[in-house]
Amino acid sequence: MTASHATRAQTHAHSTKRHWAEGLTVFAAVTLMIAGVLDIFRGIMGIAEDDIFVSTRDYVFQFDLTGWGWVHLALGVVAVIVSLGLFQSVMWARVAGVAIAGLIIIANFLSLPYYPVWSVVMIAFSGFIIWALCVDRGEEFS
Repeated sequence: MTASHATRAQTHAHSTKRHWAEGLTVFAAVTLMIAGVLDIFRGIMGIAEDDIFVSTRDYVFQFDLTGWGWVHLALGVVAVIVSLGLFQSVMWARVAGVAIAGLIIIANFLSLPYYPVWSVVMIAFSGFIIWALCVDRGEEFS
């Protein structure tokens, strides 16, 4: 292999890695935006004490449904704001995205008895967000 072929191969590999990194950031931004909007709706439902939530007395972590509504509403608003930063690929948004997705996982784990299926779905969404933001190493490929 000549030197020019090796250089082209490195450039192609560099370009491919950069595209993957950019794609994962966009994936994380879109997924975090969706999770945030859904958490906002869940928060509004909790504050309104919607009948869709299940009330369980035998759960170790017992909280007021209205309180959980405010927690989810706040997490959702912050998630949407952070996702807007992720669309611009700024480092603070990546760090905040991992943190907010982690908090969404914790909040959904603690609110499992109120809406179990949706809590598990949100935990999975947030896990994918954390994965995408931790795997994405776009700055190395610039």
